[in-house]
Amino acid sequence: MKYVFNVFGRIIAMERSHGAWTGFQISPEGKRRPVELAVPSDIDHSELAQYLYDVYHEDATPTNGDVFEILPQ
Repeated sequence: MKYVFNVFGRIIAMERSHGAWTGFQISPEGKRRPVELAVPSDIDHSELAQYLYDVYHEDATPTNGDVFEILPQ
């Protein structure tokens, strides 16, 4: 499963495979590169936004001050 989040203006996709989470930063051109992020395997999809907020909170700015899931269109 793949979930995409806006993390303080940065687009990060989280994928779950074989019980583990893997994160990728998505560039404006759509290129993916792995992010060095250890997400505990017991974190549920519903907890990902808060987890990403907690990890990246120092990246918050006045114009990008939150983490939210980008729903597929």
